[in-house]
Amino acid sequence: MNSQLPYFLITIDTEGDNIWQKSDIISTDNAKYLLRFQKLSEKYFFKPTYLTNYEMAKSKVFSNFAKDVLANNTAEIGMHLHAWSSPPHFDLTNDDQNNMPFLIEYPEEIIYNKVELLTNLLEDQFGTKMQTHRAGRWAFNEKYAQIINNFGYIVDCSVIPHIILDKQFYNEGQLKSINYNDYSCTPYFVDLNNLINTDPSSSLLEIPLSSIIIEKPIASTIRQYLPRGLNLHRLLNRFTSNPHILRPNGQNLNKMVKILDYALQYNFPCVEFMLHSSELMPGGSPYFTDKDSIEKLYNDIEILFQSASKRFKGVTCKEFYFIFFKSK
Repeated sequence: MNSQLPYFLITIDTEGDNIWQKSDIISTDNAKYLLRFQKLSEKYFFKPTYLTNYEMAKSKVFSNFAKDVLANNTAEIGMHLHAWSSPPHFDLTNDDQNNMPFLIEYPEEIIYNKVELLTNLLEDQFGTKMQTHRAGRWAFNEKYAQIINNFGYIVDCSVIPHIILDKQFYNEGQLKSINYNDYSCTPYFVDLNNLINTDPSSSLLEIPLSSIIIEKPIASTIRQYLPRGLNLHRLLNRFTSNPHILRPNGQNLNKMVKILDYALQYNFPCVEFMLHSSELMPGGSPYFTDKDSIEKLYNDIEILFQSASKRFKGVTCKEFYFIFFKSK
């Protein structure tokens, strides 16, 4: 990279309140709580990327907030698609609101139509090209990648290295899992025909959420020789408290700081932090249920940001793309 410092990226899944409740009515009160987080980010010269879903795109409060940060060049607006609630409507299961199917489970034409509608809505609403994307529920595949590439997206951040999603789905008559176990921990231009592979000619940059394995040598040796079965790796991760993910949960501040140390030790070009917008509001998620837990969350974030600000430079995902592209 051309800069002396690696980069610190912030991605916020900007979506309705407490979607874990699987309610038929999706409120967006958490939009009122974003300004505090934005000001904290700006205090340390960081620039969040707000990955926005349909409900938040329709929120007047969020719209006003987003237009302000765009005008001040202090954040980026990107796209985040929840298939079950993003139009056009298509019944995939007997209760999509409760089952929350992955977008990749839908027919290709429906995937295309949903991406098209939300992309156009966001671009019309905010007067800027949508260029950064994260899949709803982290479920990404080659078909999906090709579609967003056709719409001009240049960054995806749907990959969580070392993670195998719990939910399985049927694809071509076979039960499959989303498995990011062997994916790169650092950014790469993605092969649209095989997402785990690098393709220098690709225009789509994958920026994985920062997720690393830190464990004692004996556990690393065991991991190296484990068969690729899903349950064995899940058991080892649970036993070793892995992976460490740059996403606050109220109890993992030390692990997040270790990720920064690890990234510097191994010359990562960037790290990527994430949070849901609803987690910034008391009761907006199952993880931060009251004002005290929100204050603890903000305390952890400030300590993390303070540490990162001394060693990393803040940019949006789109800005990082052009920095990384020049270094190819």
